[in-house]
Amino acid sequence: MPKGLPLTILVLCAGALAVYAVLLAFLWFRQESLMFYPVPLPADHPLAQAPDVRERTVEVEGARLSVLHLQQPGAKGVVFFLHGNAGNLAGWFSNADFWRQAGFDLVMPDYRGFGKSTGQIASARQLREDVRAVWDAVAAQYRGRRVVLYGRSLGSGLAADLAQQLGEQGQVPDLTVLVSPYTSIRALTAEFYPWVPSALVRYPLDTAGHLPHLRGPVLLLHGEKDTLIGVHHARRLQQVLPTARLVTLPGAGHDDVHEHPLYRQELLRALAAL
Repeated sequence: MPKGLPLTILVLCAGALAVYAVLLAFLWFRQESLMFYPVPLPADHPLAQAPDVRERTVEVEGARLSVLHLQQPGAKGVVFFLHGNAGNLAGWFSNADFWRQAGFDLVMPDYRGFGKSTGQIASARQLREDVRAVWDAVAAQYRGRRVVLYGRSLGSGLAADLAQQLGEQGQVPDLTVLVSPYTSIRALTAEFYPWVPSALVRYPLDTAGHLPHLRGPVLLLHGEKDTLIGVHHARRLQQVLPTARLVTLPGAGHDDVHEHPLYRQELLRALAAL
């Protein structure tokens, strides 16, 4: 072996470790830009397009959250809808007729930096506190009526978290719906980026950790062809909470779940049973 070879190997290893450290530092400090894809809107952009939908804002520390609220006479209760990690309410609040048919009001907030919401997401704690603040702002209106917590994709972990919080305070949701859910963001990250240490993920969003503490019925809906969050995540959640009802949607992916006839059928049936 040439005399200079061990030193060359050491230099290469040191260089590789330095590059790895820089990558990890980038992931730590730029995590929000890799995880959230908000589309901001001008403050004067009209979001409410129907007379029974109103725009409202909820003040939180350092920001003002934009919320759309579908309110109809004689509503059975409310669906508190936490959407995915991209876009804004202009795209997510697109199926109001479904909820009208079901007889439920709908409350849907935009996270910080999304749509007309101000500020920026800075931590998991901030995100969950924002969600709770919006819920607290509308909860009194639905005292004595049915409460459904609905989380889709990113929002599934937040909905499970909120369901646990409310249950521990004696405010058990009548139904928790998790659509395209993940077991945790850490587990999901490990599937795509196995070289990233789990401790580096600042948004653990541990859905599987919340589920055993939920009280009340839980409905899981997941597309069988989902390539972003595999259906095995929902199956694992159903193992964690055997009382949860799991419905897998043949042929459905990640973004088209709500268009699947079985999704509409099962969700309407669950809402009608409340």
